[in-house]
Amino acid sequence: MIRWLIVIFLALLLINGLHSWLERIGLGRLPGDFRFRLFGRQLFLPVASTVLLSLVAALIARFVKL
Repeated sequence: MIRWLIVIFLALLLINGLHSWLERIGLGRLPGDFRFRLFGRQLFLPVASTVLLSLVAALIARFVKL
């Protein structure tokens, strides 16, 4: 279980570090990524970008497994 926590933590660090680059290529602005203001704070829910990145990761995992 600790191994999964480390993997998730490292993935979040990687995504946070690449956030500006990912926005430049269009991730975060897909029609399914929600941005809204609530109580003076801007909230961002990247639903479509998450699905797209999951599909890419699954394809990479499938090809690496072969």
